[in-house]
Amino acid sequence: MANFFKENTKKQVSKKTNKIDCITIDKLDLNGCGVGRYQKKPIFVTGSLPNEVVEVRIAEKKNKYILAKLLKINKVNEFRVAAQCKHFTLCGGCDLQHYDYKEQLLFKQKKVAELFSRSGVSSEVISHLPWQNTVESSQWHYRRKARIGVQFDRNSQAIVGFRQKATNQLVAIKSCPILIKPACDIFPLLNKLLAKLTVKKAIGHIEVIATDITDDNVGKLQLVVRQIRSINTADRQLWQEYAEKHAWTVQFVESKNTQENTHQEESSTIESSQGGLSYQLLDDIRINFSTTDFIQINEPVNLAMIAQALTWLALDPNDQILDLFCGLGNFSLPLAKKVANVVGIEGVQVMVDRASANAKANNIDNCQFFQADLNSSWSSNHWAKENYTKALLDPARAGAEHAVEQICELNIATVLYVSCDPTTLARDSQVLLTKGYKITKIGLIDMFAQTKHVETMVLFQR
Repeated sequence: MANFFKENTKKQVSKKTNKIDCITIDKLDLNGCGVGRYQKKPIFVTGSLPNEVVEVRIAEKKNKYILAKLLKINKVNEFRVAAQCKHFTLCGGCDLQHYDYKEQLLFKQKKVAELFSRSGVSSEVISHLPWQNTVESSQWHYRRKARIGVQFDRNSQAIVGFRQKATNQLVAIKSCPILIKPACDIFPLLNKLLAKLTVKKAIGHIEVIATDITDDNVGKLQLVVRQIRSINTADRQLWQEYAEKHAWTVQFVESKNTQENTHQEESSTIESSQGGLSYQLLDDIRINFSTTDFIQINEPVNLAMIAQALTWLALDPNDQILDLFCGLGNFSLPLAKKVANVVGIEGVQVMVDRASANAKANNIDNCQFFQADLNSSWSSNHWAKENYTKALLDPARAGAEHAVEQICELNIATVLYVSCDPTTLARDSQVLLTKGYKITKIGLIDMFAQTKHVETMVLFQR
């Protein structure tokens, strides 16, 4: 049947409308976009799913591929579901709301395997990957931190929302089912507030952070308002009224260019309640953080991920652990409760200081933190000369290629790699595999349900 469609494509396309009546979607690409074939080229159709037969309109022709807009589905994938968010087709935040959740997980697992193959990992290793059960997310209301864009039209009316797919323009959002409550319904409130401001076009974006999250995914909201220019007394008073009414804590951060042409930020805060920002970990550990710090956006999955890491590492009270890209101590402090000693390394001194303060606040004295550029040569540092039994890595999307090469030099027998980007994970895994390690466990961490993004945990043993 697929060949029939391909052989007759010349009759199916209208030169006037660029409309094609029959395209069979073969698979999803790595970004969750449906891919078929037309005129011997791949044709990408956002919103389509494998095995669907669709009508499309060509949006753009390139030398090697075609982009098309989905018009109609003539044959529907059996796992297609109704998207819960009415903004799904425009907003760039989610990619897979139209796909059954279990199928989303299968797509992500296949994505990891495909990227392993592209990085040179042998087909033998890939076919025998020891997949473990996925750490699954709540499908909705899981995100505790988000950046909300603010733009103003020619009439100075505010548009509050998220970026459209593949553009810098905003979609005006009324509600977001991914955000935890009450953040999911904050958009109309912000619209009303911004409409009353005396100084228009003074806000770049608004960050929303939820803390003290309850079991039903409700949290207290901290708003960080990024100001392009100073806020006046009347507008500050307006924010104060909204903060008191809705139990927000509001922080204003103003960006300035100095005479030396350097960038500085000044901040001030309106508080509706006392207390700093923090979140709970295992064993009653509490992590303090600031609005500029990186935190995992899915709190329940973060807790499950940490618990799995402790289990997979098969910790011994005598273990010496090296935790690279340690951040605020998200893994380091729970590890320290189980082993003899943990050394955490982070590239930014401010984060090292925060991690050290978190250890002290939790009365953990067997965990030390140091600053180092982990993308350069660091194995000559004094802390690298310890006899580590196990290592944990939790790098950013750029991965940890230089770090894993040096871990191999240190001859650390067990390496647990927590990845937020499967492309760099595949590259770094190939380094470890060629140095004599083998994968003994691998599993998805579904931190970002309804999106193309993949987190993976992999246990390597020498």
